[in-house]
Amino acid sequence: MYEKIPIGDITREEWLRLRKTGLGGSDAGAVCGLHPYSSAMKVFQDKTGDTVEELDTEAVRIGHDLEQYVAERFTEATGRKVRRSHFMYRSTDHPFMIADVDRLVVGEDAGLECKTASAYNADKWADGDIPLHYVMQCYHYMAVTGKRVWYIAALILGRGFVYRRLEWDDGLIGELIRTEEAFWNNHVLTGQIPPPDGSKACDEVIVQYFGSAKAGATMALSGFDGKLERRRDILKEIAALETEKKQIEQEVKLAMGEHELARSGNYRVSWSNVDSTRLDTKRIKEEKPEIYADYATVSHSRRFEVKAA
Repeated sequence: MYEKIPIGDITREEWLRLRKTGLGGSDAGAVCGLHPYSSAMKVFQDKTGDTVEELDTEAVRIGHDLEQYVAERFTEATGRKVRRSHFMYRSTDHPFMIADVDRLVVGEDAGLECKTASAYNADKWADGDIPLHYVMQCYHYMAVTGKRVWYIAALILGRGFVYRRLEWDDGLIGELIRTEEAFWNNHVLTGQIPPPDGSKACDEVIVQYFGSAKAGATMALSGFDGKLERRRDILKEIAALETEKKQIEQEVKLAMGEHELARSGNYRVSWSNVDSTRLDTKRIKEEKPEIYADYATVSHSRRFEVKAA
């Protein structure tokens, strides 16, 4: 069962604030650790922070602008009519779960998610595949609305159109609900930041929370010797692998000589000429200090280093 929240006449800011009151479909993959560009830590920041922000990138804008076109292509490909829903849905059994769906399928207990994808990501849709964070998004919508089927349609820019059909899965949906519930109760409601997962998204959140250090402030770091020793071992392994990689590249370059292109049984190799232009900032600073001062900018960051005690 679900509650229907009218969103047809609310402002964009009101809609964004409403999204902060629960986990939406685009949050599901991140909470499950399956999102390539987000993380549980990022979702925590979004839900607990005071600011109301919306990701504004060219890819996001293209997705918004082409949503109707993708819906029309789905109807053309399947014969199924779709309609907009002017509501946000909130699960009454699990009120931390909300759904803002793209389309509902007319005459069928189903919904539709519309996507656009770069041609560089075409392989992620090959052979019936669906990117995993989109799979979790669709099952999240099924969990909230109770609908037994969810379609996902994708326009792969410059390459073609695909659609997939997902059916209700008791086990998967049950696990998804448990994962989202644990995240909401143990982190969002308590204000306890979730553990990092090594992603770039976590780096960005940590910098936003702790971008500046208190000069000279020192603390005792207990219980981390084992992890820091493992970090040291990893750095040694990385250095060894980097040396091996570089050696292989050098062997190939020696074999290629002056040739720009080469082919082996399974690979094509290019060693091309590249021209680049760089400003000699050191020389500008020495010879034209007034110009350097006018255009120089200062950036603030924190440097992380580990040394033996």
